[in-house]
Amino acid sequence: QLLCHGTGAEVFREMLDADRKAGELTELRKAAYGYLALALDKMLDYNSRMCVWHGYREVIGHTFSQHDFSFKWSYAEMAPFVTGIGCDWAIGETAKCVRELVELIRLPSENDDNGPIFDNGSPRQQPLPPKPVVTCKSADNLDHIADGEIDVVVMDPPYYDNVMHAELSDFFYVWLKRTAGYVFPELFRRHLTDKDNEAVANPARWKGEKGAKARAGRDYQDRMAAIFQECRRVLKPNGIMTLMFTHKATAAWDALTVGLMEAGFRITASWPINTEAPGSLHIKDKAAANSTVFLVCRPRPAKRVSDDVYWEDVEPEVARAVRERIPQFREANIRGVDLYLASFGPALEEFSGHWPLPRGTPRRQTRTQKRRRPSEVFEEKHDPYAATPEDALEVARREVKRWRLEELTRRRAGDDMDARTAFFVLAWDAFKAPRFPYDEALKLARAVGVDLDREVVGRTAAKVGANVVLWDSEERAAKGNLGSADGSKGMIDVLQRAAHLGRGRSLDAAREYLEKVGLHKEPRFLAALEALLEVLPMPKSITKVALPKGLAAAGNDFEALNNLRRLAFGEQVAEPKQLELWRDAEEGDDAT
Repeated sequence: QLLCHGTGAEVFREMLDADRKAGELTELRKAAYGYLALALDKMLDYNSRMCVWHGYREVIGHTFSQHDFSFKWSYAEMAPFVTGIGCDWAIGETAKCVRELVELIRLPSENDDNGPIFDNGSPRQQPLPPKPVVTCKSADNLDHIADGEIDVVVMDPPYYDNVMHAELSDFFYVWLKRTAGYVFPELFRRHLTDKDNEAVANPARWKGEKGAKARAGRDYQDRMAAIFQECRRVLKPNGIMTLMFTHKATAAWDALTVGLMEAGFRITASWPINTEAPGSLHIKDKAAANSTVFLVCRPRPAKRVSDDVYWEDVEPEVARAVRERIPQFREANIRGVDLYLASFGPALEEFSGHWPLPRGTPRRQTRTQKRRRPSEVFEEKHDPYAATPEDALEVARREVKRWRLEELTRRRAGDDMDARTAFFVLAWDAFKAPRFPYDEALKLARAVGVDLDREVVGRTAAKVGANVVLWDSEERAAKGNLGSADGSKGMIDVLQRAAHLGRGRSLDAAREYLEKVGLHKEPRFLAALEALLEVLPMPKSITKVALPKGLAAAGNDFEALNNLRRLAFGEQVAEPKQLELWRDAEEGDDAT
């Protein structure tokens, strides 16, 4: 491998020297050499001791399929000089990329498949396509762009501490110095890539110093804030910025949105979009996100003195904005977990329009909230009188949760249902199965305001590879983890205890347990029971159709809880609507 790659760099230099001596090194040929250097680097990526063999696809995987320098016990090699593969393939892939980039900036003409473009009966003279400008400048110092000159900014920034991009880039950089570095020497003056000025949270920069992790987080936040400010400067007043971001830590989201607003942006929408291939090795069989949330931002007008209001004044407006947008999202076929995340857009839009925003009364900080605040990540003192983006997101979660639970039940239960129970109910509602991707579970947990890894996994569900698996009452009992008997940790604990008693002992035992803990008349319990009966699968004893293996246990919980409802709560909790719909369908079939 080393001999082949080294020979490729050697031949590259010989060709370059020959063109330079012959006076033929034009700007066009320089560009060609630049693309050839990238093609050689692509061969490096697919021909190193960190490349593995994909047995399923029968192809060679590239070096950074896992975003690290992990050791490989065995590796695959690509034959560089076989026709159609190796160098031929790498050059062809690079050429394909160039063609696609050219197509992106090409303007339509009369020779397009859509037919000629006419103006007053004659072919219209087409303007020249805009000239692309590619730079390697730092995003916080775009001094080649004037104020208010840009229409659109699209940014895919580093995701906090997920990937150390500069460290990985050294793999390519040291070879590019030996090829492209002789064509564009001004871009390759450093011995290695610049790690000190990269916008990532890298504790290694402060290794051995106290608070290295917190300092890394603060450094990331400061650098991103400077980048946002520069983007705001170059953007037109009516311009738009789309920011891609994903991270498991809620504190990272809170810090990001604060940085955006401090830079003068107003967040107008958020859209979750799948961006990772399901078979990608860096997410395969891992609890990693395979989707990215796109934040849509616009310049925010300066706040007027007369705009001074408190969070308590704005909170109802945030709730109203979310409620008004829910029907639009549904018409756009945004459902399930994505509906919750889409609601963050209107909530943040209303909030950012009034930011900075004080609270009239101090906010009580619970232990869970303290874990979610940026103050823990960046070692900042919590200000109980400061409203944060998380306040707006909590309102959005509450409104969508209330709306969906009201659809599932006949009572206004949205505000009465605790987060753990809401997660369990809405997970069954969204996925119709106990097993679903961890990434989707993470989005739902953010939407309802629960910590997935601390409050769900190990309590009502398990993390199995890249999936989350919800437990039925029998499985929780077998693990000795039925939770709080009095519902202090969530009504889902009470419901599954009752289901376990109904399945293992008797319905009377389940009723006596509820009466003993004083929950048989509790509205929160009745609301949770009604909602759960709308989402759990109905068993064979009702439908006469056997449930798949993975659903049968949950169907048994439905049967136990529905029988308990009929015995003890028939007047407070109506028959599940899904049971009514099934019965109506059965009667229709019989009539036919």
